[in-house]
Amino acid sequence: MSGRARLALCAFAATLLASGALLPLVEGAGWLPQAALLLAVQSGVGALARRVPLARSLTIAAQTLVTLLLLTVVFARDQALFGVVPGPQALARLGELLVAGGEDIGTYAIPAPMTDGIRLMMVGGVLVIGLIVDALAVTFRSAAPAGLPLLALYSIAAGLGDGTTGWLWFLLAACGYLLLLLAEGRDRLSQWGRVFGGANRSPGGLSDGLSGRGGGASAPIRTGRRIGVLALGIALVVPLALPAMDSGLLGGRGGGNGKGSGGGTISAVNPLVSLKDNLNQPENRQVMTYRSNVEDPRDLYLRILSLDEFNGSDWRSSTRRVTDVPDRLPQPVGLGRDTAVTEIRTNISSSPSYQQDYLPLPYPASEVEVEGRWRYEPEGRTLIGDDGQNTGGAQYEVSSLVVEPTAAQLAAAGSPPQKLFDEYTQVPDSLPGVVAEQAQEITEGSANNYERAVKLQSWFTSEGGFRYNTSVSSGTGSSAIARFLRDKEGFCIHFSFTMAAMARTLDIPARVAVGFTPGALQGDGSYSVGLRDAHAWPELYFEGVGWTRFEPTPSRGTTPTYTLPETPTGGASDPAQPSAGASTAPSAVPSTPESCSPQMRRQGECGVSAAPGPSVPTDKGTPVGTVLLVGAGALVVLLLPLLPLLWRTRARNRRLGSGGRTSADAEARALAAWQEVTDCAWDYGIAPDESLTPRKAAARIVRLGGLDIMAAEAVHRIAGAVEQVLYAPEPRLAAGLTEDALAVRAGLEANAGRGARMRAKLAPRSAVRVAWAVSDRWATLVQRWTDRPGRGRWTARWRRLSRQHG
Repeated sequence: MSGRARLALCAFAATLLASGALLPLVEGAGWLPQAALLLAVQSGVGALARRVPLARSLTIAAQTLVTLLLLTVVFARDQALFGVVPGPQALARLGELLVAGGEDIGTYAIPAPMTDGIRLMMVGGVLVIGLIVDALAVTFRSAAPAGLPLLALYSIAAGLGDGTTGWLWFLLAACGYLLLLLAEGRDRLSQWGRVFGGANRSPGGLSDGLSGRGGGASAPIRTGRRIGVLALGIALVVPLALPAMDSGLLGGRGGGNGKGSGGGTISAVNPLVSLKDNLNQPENRQVMTYRSNVEDPRDLYLRILSLDEFNGSDWRSSTRRVTDVPDRLPQPVGLGRDTAVTEIRTNISSSPSYQQDYLPLPYPASEVEVEGRWRYEPEGRTLIGDDGQNTGGAQYEVSSLVVEPTAAQLAAAGSPPQKLFDEYTQVPDSLPGVVAEQAQEITEGSANNYERAVKLQSWFTSEGGFRYNTSVSSGTGSSAIARFLRDKEGFCIHFSFTMAAMARTLDIPARVAVGFTPGALQGDGSYSVGLRDAHAWPELYFEGVGWTRFEPTPSRGTTPTYTLPETPTGGASDPAQPSAGASTAPSAVPSTPESCSPQMRRQGECGVSAAPGPSVPTDKGTPVGTVLLVGAGALVVLLLPLLPLLWRTRARNRRLGSGGRTSADAEARALAAWQEVTDCAWDYGIAPDESLTPRKAAARIVRLGGLDIMAAEAVHRIAGAVEQVLYAPEPRLAAGLTEDALAVRAGLEANAGRGARMRAKLAPRSAVRVAWAVSDRWATLVQRWTDRPGRGRWTARWRRLSRQHG
């Protein structure tokens, strides 16, 4: 293998190993094989360009162009010319994904869902780092500075992660960088020919001598080691110096946003990001309590904010202006005078550990009395903390409206304002066609938007065969919606976003609200809201009523009264029909209040009103797959340091094992025994030297190893057997070489210190032959590819074109 080919392979491996540090930051590891494949193509293009050869600048330009083409094919194929060429629309799409990914990085908690924007940033970032490393280490033949981008990649990942497995990723990244330095040092030395006193080998892999005491590492190798130690030291220190943050992907989960029951803060810029973690908490930690004079609290959802922009990667809240909080909030948009409303008062106390930028409010709030620095966003009717203000320990009073439309009013709703219609019915081009097709099929025959909305809700809750499952990946983009419709499994995020997207395809203005369901009634008459009450639901707009809540998630929350069939009045309710305002989910425990859904009962969220009796454990223990995965990981971690020892033991047994009985077999045994003696001496600190004959090398082993008479004689017998094999016209074949090799090993071990013996066993220096063997295999493959029929004609043509244009 040529020096540059070896460097290119090591640069690819170093980048890929350092990229593993990014795995803990996101959900799933599917992006890494994709990045590895694209990185391999990028490295291959660089290798071909250098072999032509092209100028350095043209080589980097070719790799950059191919990288852009690869990203276009993967992330913007529908907008590209012929599906490959990155035209203006494709570049605009990539820009949109980058902007969305940047916002996601500041929004989502670790591990973040794999949105299209984050995937582009992860894969694209690895490709950019790989291009820089390849350019520095291979194109410009300077591997030491190539450690800086690798250092940046690892340091960012280590600084953002929780640190639980940082040492493993550091070890992998360090191995990749040191491998790169070793390859460069070997390449530099090979350009000067044989270097006496270094650790060299013959072309056939047989060291026929050992160097003198003064033959230390050459200057390039010493310099590479120093640079490597410095870079690795910086890599350990830099993550510790990165500032800690409390929210979003840049801040991790904070002290209490994980799955434990710690007492830290619960923080996220966008409450959506912590929904999945909250629903899977082993303990339903209380985030707030409230008292209200509402007659039926089952519809008293505490709304945090609305997500009204769908860009294909995810749903997010639009950037809008904020104002001072008015004494009296304006009339809700679209609410007409004919719609019945009742004003209620609610007193809310937030837990000190619940620190959120948005103030949870019943919707639509009409008046808010709260201390602190808060701002008002009119479009979503939300209050946002200003200058670090959050909900931690807040106590506030809210006046809000209970809107009670009838089915007839919703069915007779007129057309919405054109500006509102244009904004809230937008769907991205990346939304799969199956979403609109499915929506049309479900609502076929509907007379108005109200009937369409009710049919969509019923399809999700009962008719479509969907299953509620909080362990599903929490992506919200177009691909996640398509996957949800295919698998029919998810939790409130999937149900609400999919119904909102379907409504938009039917020209019904829609958005998604995030907040909490009403919580559980306590013995003192207050309501307790916990982490597991976190919820998302769609809001659809009807002129004359305004933004109206729907509930497509089965077994969560309550079905709105205005979406249920009319029940007869003046008598007993029909047992076949649920009463107005009741959840459509059947009750499994008669004594449990109607406000407690089956899902809440399974999670133990019904408070003191739950039916008495022994509780059934809900913890099924650690999944078998997780146990196997952790066990496999632990096994790999334990075996990784032992790999040199295992290889060395296997090599010794193979060399000294019994062979055939022919003269050729005897010659091979002699050479193998000498190879074992050479490597054994190398393991104990006596580096090989190809400039010495076997006889002089044997004398040197005796002198430097301090061998006794028996071991010295064994070395000379093996050296004599090798001279017979290499130089005698008719070699005299010696016997007992295996015993002689073992005697030499015992003599070296007896004269070595404890540290030297431990290193010789656990980290033998001769194990570097494994890397050499891999290099030889790769060189063979490259040579076969180079010598394939017809290649010379194309290479000559490329070189002529390069000279003409270069």
